[in-house]
Amino acid sequence: MARVAGMTWLFVRLKLSLVRGGLRGETGKQVGFIFSLGIAFLAAVAGFGLLSLIRFAPSDVALDLVSAAFAVFAVGWIVVPLTAFGLDETLDPARLALFPLTTRQLATGMLAASAAGPWPIASLAALSGGVVALAHGPGGVLLGVPAVVLQFAFCLTVSRLVTTALSGVLRTRRGRDLLAVAAIFVVLLVQVPNLLINRGLSGDPTRILASVGEVLRWTPPGLAAHAIADGGLAGVAELIVVAVAVVVLGWLWIAALRYALVRPDSSSQGGGSVRRSGRVPLGRFLPDGMLGAVVAKELKYAAREPRGRVNWITALVVTLIITLSMQGRDGGAGPGSVIWPACLAAVMIGLQAANSFGIDGRSLWMNAVAFSTPRDVRTDLAGRHLSMAVIGVPLLALVSVIAALLAGDAVWALAAVPIAWGVLGVAMGVGALTSVTAPYTYPDRLNAFSGAAPGQGGQAFAATFATMLVTGVVALPVVLPVLFGLTWWAVLAVPYGVAAAWAGRRIAAGVGFARLPELLAAVSRPT
Repeated sequence: MARVAGMTWLFVRLKLSLVRGGLRGETGKQVGFIFSLGIAFLAAVAGFGLLSLIRFAPSDVALDLVSAAFAVFAVGWIVVPLTAFGLDETLDPARLALFPLTTRQLATGMLAASAAGPWPIASLAALSGGVVALAHGPGGVLLGVPAVVLQFAFCLTVSRLVTTALSGVLRTRRGRDLLAVAAIFVVLLVQVPNLLINRGLSGDPTRILASVGEVLRWTPPGLAAHAIADGGLAGVAELIVVAVAVVVLGWLWIAALRYALVRPDSSSQGGGSVRRSGRVPLGRFLPDGMLGAVVAKELKYAAREPRGRVNWITALVVTLIITLSMQGRDGGAGPGSVIWPACLAAVMIGLQAANSFGIDGRSLWMNAVAFSTPRDVRTDLAGRHLSMAVIGVPLLALVSVIAALLAGDAVWALAAVPIAWGVLGVAMGVGALTSVTAPYTYPDRLNAFSGAAPGQGGQAFAATFATMLVTGVVALPVVLPVLFGLTWWAVLAVPYGVAAAWAGRRIAAGVGFARLPELLAAVSRPT
């Protein structure tokens, strides 16, 4: 027992050391980590508070709500580690394969490491709100604590099982593409109920919730919730079932871990199709020199690089969901129901400019040695923005037309299209500044949803949030007048966006040229 405890503590210290080492000496990462800690704390407080408030609902409704909430936590623990595969070194068993440990010791340590950190603690704190919501009497409180612990253990174990079983696939390019498509479908499925209600398909929410509760009743999350509510011997029996489920999942995880440690790494093996043609369909129309070369390279990234494709697909899917959600059952409410989705699409597309150099990674040094003046950096940024406009401009026009047709008046697209183009230009200008002041690494062999290298996740989130916020503020002068009825003001949006993009590139070029060594180091971190 003492040896197991020592191994567990060793892995926890290892994870904490990795976090501490990743933050050492870089202010941007430290600020991002502090920001992430604050968000985790707010999530813990909000989750605990919302679950606690369920206590004021009728007992049967409260039980179904907590069961659904516990199930959502379990699904989140499955999905989020998959999308973050590679950001946490303890998620991939291949990184720990050379440790002189048995499979059981490795499993114990990895489980402990997965429970360490601000977000797992926030998850446990939020789950504790279920005790306040359902416990009635001393029996419910006494069983509530182990019920929450077992629910948390279930989330950890099922998360580890799925991540370990798919770890070999997630290291391959085909696996990353498949995960990207699957994640997008999950996002769409989550929004289906909201879309159906907005399109006029209503139902009795209480009856729907009761049906969901009946389905979840005999799942581990549902049993944990019922154990808190039932108390007594019935609750003890339900907790025993949950504990058995955790043990079985743990055994399956150890088996998957044992197989993953001896399986060859398919990410380094040959096979699969190779695209031989390096031509870009629009190559004949591109300008000569550095500008045309950068545009051609970026278009290839968008067509062939998993991370590039995911960025575009995610932007379109989020925009589609928001567009459909804003259309009520009686049609659109006015030009805002067209302009807002178009602006959102522009911001989502423009966010790709917030870390323009990250996707180049270590190969950025070839660009850096060719930069002799700030003008060269400005030309490189202009090429990246031009490639984004080649794809984004027609897509924004299409999104605006679809939103206008759904809203019931195609004329509104005439105002939405130029405003969306203008917002895209603003996002490019702001993103150019973010790219040289807060750059970070895009993992190259990892899941396409991994936004940054290990230790840079908080920085990436803070940079993205800042880009969205500043873009929204800078774009207000061209968006607000149109929303208040000055439709003709939309003709100024495109010149305004072009000027904002030019100004952002010009300022970023001076800053970036002076910070080329730091920029190269920031986007070249090992992943």
